[in-house]
Formats: sequence, C-alpha cells, structure tokens
Amino acid sequence: MDLQELYRMVIMDHYKNPHNKGLVDLDGYKKLHLNNPSCGDDMTVEVKLNGDVIEDIRQDGHGCSICCSSASVMSELLKGKTKEEATKLVEKFYAIVTGASVDNEDELEEALAYKGVSQFPARVKCATLAWKAFERAIKEE
Repeated sequence: MDLQELYRMVIMDHYKNPHNKGLVDLDGYKKLHLNNPSCGDDMTVEVKLNGDVIEDIRQDGHGCSICCSSASVMSELLKGKTKEEATKLVEKFYAIVTGASVDNEDELEEALAYKGVSQFPARVKCATLAWKAFERAIKEE
C-alpha cells in the first residue's frame, strides 16, 4: 500500500466515522459557523477552553468528504493542546494544504492526509473550513 492510498483511507475513515461530531450547545463553549457557498460545505465548530487549554472541540456540518473528515481530524488533533500549540498546528496545516513545506510535519499526525489537497486548489477551502472556524472561535475568546 502506498502513502496516497493510506491517506485516502484516513480521509474516508474520518468521513464515515467522524470523531467529536455533534454540538452540545452548553455554556462555556464558543460556537462558530462557516460555510463555503461555492461548493455547499457547511460547518459549525464548538470549542471549550479551560484556561489556555482546548478542553473540548465539537463539530457538525455537511459537505464533501474532504470537509467533513478534516473537521473530524482537526477536532482530534487540537483537543488537549494549548491555544498557542493549536495555533501553530493550524498554521502548519494551512501550509501543507497549499503546498508549502514545513518543519516537523509529523506533528500534524493524521492531518498529513490532506497534503495532496494542494494539487487541487479548489479543495483547499474544503479542507480548511473547520480549521478556520476553530481559529476564529479561539481568537474571539
């Protein structure tokens, strides 16, 4: 099995079995909704901070497999990180999906599966929608 096939499997697994899916609408969660009208992707992200640490991330939405699976991967990767650590990972994710090289890309774990998105510029918005909602939610804190 080659690396591209493995990445496809990660994307499809998170699409079919999303992690942290479903909103809780509880006090203490910051909610942010974004959509991509050009393709129909629609995503809401809820973030709960405990001081400077991301205690919980919930996501819910609909759209293509890239958008929905990326939200699942993002929610797993960033949970438990500090705001600073999460912000650096978000920036690193943006870099790899646009084709830039980054140091220590392995820190992105399963998010590396979206590296190939750089070959399809129209899909970058799909891959980054939930990440942008997360980023805005923690900046509006």
